[in-house]
Amino acid sequence: MDIRKKKQKNVKPGSPNSDIEGDAWIFTFITRGAYFIVAYEIGKRTKKTCEKLFEKVFDRIQLSFPDNKIEIFSDGHDDYTNTIPEYYAETCVDYGQVIKIRERGKIVVKTKKVIYGTPKIDEIETTDIENMNSICRERQGRLVRETKCFSKKRAKLINSFELFNFYWNLMDKLTKTETPAMLEGLADHQSHFPQVSVKFYIFFPDCGYAYFWNIIFVL
Repeated sequence: MDIRKKKQKNVKPGSPNSDIEGDAWIFTFITRGAYFIVAYEIGKRTKKTCEKLFEKVFDRIQLSFPDNKIEIFSDGHDDYTNTIPEYYAETCVDYGQVIKIRERGKIVVKTKKVIYGTPKIDEIETTDIENMNSICRERQGRLVRETKCFSKKRAKLINSFELFNFYWNLMDKLTKTETPAMLEGLADHQSHFPQVSVKFYIFFPDCGYAYFWNIIFVL
């Protein structure tokens, strides 16, 4: 069933597919400065989706200790506050939130709040992830606000973002010479898609016209 065609306002209460019908959110976890996408999860804006994100994060980054803490900064979403302690001891995390209050689309109040540990107030910032969100919308037509190209199927959205994730981390240069993976020391060169060039020739004898195509397939 094409369950991605429904907007959130059209999802019927009690629908057995309500967890995947309607709106979808992309939760992302990136490194500061390098913009390397460590993990992402697509789903509803719920604790369950947040938990799936941190399951991936926990598996993919170095284990933190009281003398080598992980620093996490986010918006004021409560599910982060409740989920992080399930994966990291509070003594091993410096976690802060940036809480923004908007009126008519403009930020009128911005507050920085320490949740766990002892992060420096000046370092509690979400500028990088906000920039990353803008980049995702610029690079993927289906993520543009109020677009007609929005994903109508969950699998299509996942496949699209997975391809972008690979391209961004390993192929797209963040600086003049290095990709996000290179900046994090996870790669020593820029990756490329292999290509195959195929030429087509078609001749129409009735009119005497010939047509040529040179098509490049990305494998």
